[in-house]
Amino acid sequence: MFGRFYVYFIEIEEVKMRKLAHLSKYTTLWFLLYLCSCSEAEENTLPAPIYLIEATPIGTFDGEAILARYETSDSFISLLNASTLRTVEVYEIVYNTIDTDDQPVQASGVFIFPNDRSAYPLISYQHGTITDPQDAPSYYQPGTEAYEAGTLLAATGYAVAMPDYLGYGASETMLHPYEHGSSLATASRDMLRAVREFCERNRVVLNDQLFLTGYSEGGYATMALHQLLETAHSDEFIVTASAPGAGAYHKTAFAERVVNAEEELSFINTYLWVLSTYNWVYGLNRPYSDFVVEPYDAIWEQAAPVIDDDAAFPQNPQELFQPAFLAGIQEGTDTALLNTFTDNDVHDWAPQAPIRLYHGTADDFVPYFNSQDAYEAMRANGATQVELMPIEGGDHFTSITTFTLGVFSYFNTLKAGS
Repeated sequence: MFGRFYVYFIEIEEVKMRKLAHLSKYTTLWFLLYLCSCSEAEENTLPAPIYLIEATPIGTFDGEAILARYETSDSFISLLNASTLRTVEVYEIVYNTIDTDDQPVQASGVFIFPNDRSAYPLISYQHGTITDPQDAPSYYQPGTEAYEAGTLLAATGYAVAMPDYLGYGASETMLHPYEHGSSLATASRDMLRAVREFCERNRVVLNDQLFLTGYSEGGYATMALHQLLETAHSDEFIVTASAPGAGAYHKTAFAERVVNAEEELSFINTYLWVLSTYNWVYGLNRPYSDFVVEPYDAIWEQAAPVIDDDAAFPQNPQELFQPAFLAGIQEGTDTALLNTFTDNDVHDWAPQAPIRLYHGTADDFVPYFNSQDAYEAMRANGATQVELMPIEGGDHFTSITTFTLGVFSYFNTLKAGS
């Protein structure tokens, strides 16, 4: 009797359990549908992106793969040994911005971030001078700043936005406005806006910190961006700190240095690129023969805008430039051209956020006085958190490693949770 009752009881319980399991299956399905609908509803409540056009995954790289990139780099051993390298995701970002005439244009860059969905600071990293279009960040090629330093920063706990600038990547059919402060700044600003929109839609969490850095043209672009964000967008961006390196911040003094030099200048080809940019961006539209003597005007016209380092130009300005060009700057009579230099000076203002200026004292490509002048002008303007970090004996190229390690250390001291 007890056995039959027990069997009957077990059968009833089995029926109940089947019903509960059946109910549980539908409850779970309903719950998942609810979550999905909530996610879709949340997505639908986000406003349409204004800046972000497209985000294309490039790859995912774990700590071992990133570490392998630095196996032969003795300079970064101490940094790597002291760091836990996170897995990072890399995306090409295409976004809306404006050109040098304030007209709408599409640009691109790369966004590199840890994929563990913790909250990280955002870095806007402006790349240095490139002459090969495939060295732009969005191509993410080995040996480039994006592939090396940008990825290492991300792996150590930052979300890193690296704009290509105008003239590279999605906008490579355009001329690159080399060393044009305004367009470098707006392209970098709008990359930050696009990255924020990407993060909102992909559950990438950013904290409230924003760091800025870059070297050479990237240093100049960083300074221009910092100035733009604090003077025109303080309601939208709060800069935590910036660390520009070896930028040509004082364009007016740089021009005076060139026209008064009577020795060979290693940067003369690059300086011609700057002149070419300002000539078309500001609508001066002067023939090359107004700047340089024959036959170098024809060589320049054929080589522009990017002049190969092997191009046959004399490096002594007194042998290369027209006497009228030299006199117009020396005597202050070429006001149209001088105004273009003044418009691109970014050394004389008062940053509110901390700023460290890195520069090699023996830099003969972008002379050290650019950072010295910026430091002195900013301090005179009342800025109290400006530091000048001379790299003793370093030239423009040997100073890069010291600059990079300095940026890592500097940002880490200010990083939330450090």
